Amino acid sequence: MAWNFNQSYPWPGMLLCAPIIGLWYWCTDQYIVQRTLGARGEREARQGTIFAALLKLLPVFIFIVPGMIAVALARTGRMPLLAPLVGPDGSPIAAQAQAAFPLMVQAVMPTGLRGIVVAGLLAALMSSLAGAFNASSTLFTLDFYQKLRPRASQAQLVWVGRAATTTMVLIALLWIPVIQGARGLYEYLQGIQAYLAPPIAAVFFLGVFIKRLNAAGCLAALVAGFALGLFRLAVDTPVTLGLAGYAQGYAPGSLLWIVNNIYFQYYGLLIFLVSVAVMMGVSHATAAPLERQLAGITYATVSREQLDASRRSWGWHEVAGSAVVLVLIAVTYVYFSG
Repeated sequence: MAWNFNQSYPWPGMLLCAPIIGLWYWCTDQYIVQRTLGARGEREARQGTIFAALLKLLPVFIFIVPGMIAVALARTGRMPLLAPLVGPDGSPIAAQAQAAFPLMVQAVMPTGLRGIVVAGLLAALMSSLAGAFNASSTLFTLDFYQKLRPRASQAQLVWVGRAATTTMVLIALLWIPVIQGARGLYEYLQGIQAYLAPPIAAVFFLGVFIKRLNAAGCLAALVAGFALGLFRLAVDTPVTLGLAGYAQGYAPGSLLWIVNNIYFQYYGLLIFLVSVAVMMGVSHATAAPLERQLAGITYATVSREQLDASRRSWGWHEVAGSAVVLVLIAVTYVYFSG
């Protein structure tokens, strides 16, 4: 298998692309960042972030360990419900791996506890969906509609917000067949993030370090990156749905075949690099932003007073906590590799 078609989470993709997705999700998503922005001060925000990083390591074991238990129980042959998880030789079947947790709940847990777990899953799902739909509605209402209609009343804004939420729900329902046709929900979500996150991560990350960037360059990078991600989604969707003429994929060696088969992490890295190139090129081809507009925003324009205040907000406790997080991440990657 060609390196760029590797489907087994190769280490270059995890090393180069996974941080891009993480930067987008944990550092630019207002749903996440708002908790940090609401901290009492910079010290509390930093300590809370380090503590959250430690907690974020737990899902690795929450996801992996039950799967390991499910495979071990399936190999014993004493639980028929878990039998589809492994083949005749006892090796795990990747296509059935997504069903490990629900099968474990059904096969192992007693009836009362099983109901509590299902209720918790449904509550978490509804909460997550409600947050996503409400956030999308707010962004559309305040950042788009209210600017087009600045004199709109509160009642009109509420009505538009409800209409936007309803539209998002309908789009999500229509997209369910695409998700069902994918190889698995986890890999599908990772692919979507890899296609949409890189341009946003590029704009926010480089915008902090390079003061020469301007609004035109950032907008061009977002448009170019979004177009590349949308192109990949448009190419993948007919094959995922198994539509007539696409059930077997595209003609081997064609451009659409290459785009459809290239590993999603490498394609996300490609989007990131193209977004960076477009942003740098357009920014240097257009007027530079005024210094007063950048005061305190980039590292190059932070005042000495701001630097001193930031330095006073951390000490050896924060350094030790950050080091512990980095060591645990490295150990986890090494232990669960291959």
